Amino acid sequence: MHAQDGPADELALGLADGFEAHRDRLRSVAHRMLGSFSEAEDAVQEAWLRLARGGTDDVENLSGWLTTVVSRICLDMLRSRASRREDLAGHQVPDGDPDPDRGGDPEQEAVLVESVGRALLVVLDRLGPAERVAFVLHDMFAVPFDEIAPIVDRSPATTKKLASRARQKVRGAAPALPGTELARQRRVVEAFLTASRAGDIDGVLAVLAPDVVRRADRAAVPPDRPGEIRGARAVAEEIAAFGRNSRFAEPALVGGAVGIVVAPQGRLRLVVAVTVVGERITAYELIADPGRLHRLDLGVLDAVTAAAEPGPPGRISPAGGDPR
Repeated sequence: MHAQDGPADELALGLADGFEAHRDRLRSVAHRMLGSFSEAEDAVQEAWLRLARGGTDDVENLSGWLTTVVSRICLDMLRSRASRREDLAGHQVPDGDPDPDRGGDPEQEAVLVESVGRALLVVLDRLGPAERVAFVLHDMFAVPFDEIAPIVDRSPATTKKLASRARQKVRGAAPALPGTELARQRRVVEAFLTASRAGDIDGVLAVLAPDVVRRADRAAVPPDRPGEIRGARAVAEEIAAFGRNSRFAEPALVGGAVGIVVAPQGRLRLVVAVTVVGERITAYELIADPGRLHRLDLGVLDAVTAAAEPGPPGRISPAGGDPR
């Protein structure tokens, strides 16, 4: 009995070893497509089950086959998610609103979010399912369009257009300011975030104008907090008391200027529209109303920087992705 079972066991072991060699890359692909560690794990596990059921007899390129399978699984999941959002239309649920029951490993989730970038995950969540798959596979993992086309059920030319359209959305509205001005604004905003995360009132005050104004829509602050606060000291003290969300914040393009997205687990909760004059923040607005969030033009600062740098046309940094 053991002699008869031996070859089958060896085959199963070899299949498992072959899959494990690709697991990290598959998880990376799935996470960028889905924006959720737990959903990415589900997609990778489903790919393993399909491999285990079918074997590798007809598979010439295991890496490519697994990438295709995971991508199709993710595309189905994205379409299902989009359908749920359509069903919830009119119920004031913002794009990317996370399901609190999904669970997952918070530490792993945090590592993956940091490796990809919160702003990128927020913008990816605004793409259509086919756009997101085409963009992630081509721009982040260098998969050729003729291999992506069957996955999204389009021609290679149409698939290229999908990725191009997604790329434009990732970059956001064309900045009205030159790159040097954007870089200066970014330095100010990053200094503000660094001080906010540390609860450093003096550091916050150093980047606030004396007459700074903080405004907020009613969805962004509790009923007992005012919609508007004036003066650097009052604003800084509020940040020290209520600025815990700054650990989930990252600079982003907001309407073509440097602002902030607050995105726990990579899911948008709050946008901070910032006004910078000189080296100081003169005003900022907290935006959390779902309708307003949906209408905002958001983009990734690094994508804009990459677009201005020499290199292959239309390519954007993989932001932690494996370019193989």
